[in-house]
Amino acid sequence: MQIQTLVLGSLNTNTYLISDEFTQECIVIDAADDAQLIGDEILRQNLKLTQILATHGHYDHNLAAAELQMNFDVPYLIHQADEFLIKDLAKSASYWMKRKVELDPPKISGFLRESDEIKFGQVKLKVIHTPGHTPGSCCLINKDEGVIFTGDTLFADNIEGRTDLSYSSPLLMKDSLVRIKENWSGFRGLPGHGEEFIV
Repeated sequence: MQIQTLVLGSLNTNTYLISDEFTQECIVIDAADDAQLIGDEILRQNLKLTQILATHGHYDHNLAAAELQMNFDVPYLIHQADEFLIKDLAKSASYWMKRKVELDPPKISGFLRESDEIKFGQVKLKVIHTPGHTPGSCCLINKDEGVIFTGDTLFADNIEGRTDLSYSSPLLMKDSLVRIKENWSGFRGLPGHGEEFIV
């Protein structure tokens, strides 16, 4: 499994391009604000994009998703509990970016569910539902290499994602963090923003 991190957009969101070195199949986790750059990297490396995954529904993690989905004709997956955020993607982006943002949201092809396995080439990622930051926040885990993609649930220095939004839950966030620490301590953490860390 090869992992490339692209830091994109005004919030320096981490987009992960993950590929299988044998088949050249790849996925994108959190398609942030530069579909052209992400697409160019996929083409430059002769990779075959198979799907786009979102750790959660916030706009900064999804601004390039629709364009990538259209250009590569691949499915887009997110947890069902964050579907409402994707439907309001343009409105949310306009609010937080303080300017009019016109974009179509990605078409949700299916939903990420607890314990699902995402497979591409010989790589497998397990879906873990970790609500708190958003109702549908998820982490993606590769046990073979000890890697966990934490989205905005957990960052370096034990900093957790914000829970002051109307749909956030400090209680669920606490439960999610305890679960991560109890089960995947020592894993390489790859967050939605900032540097990687050890859980």
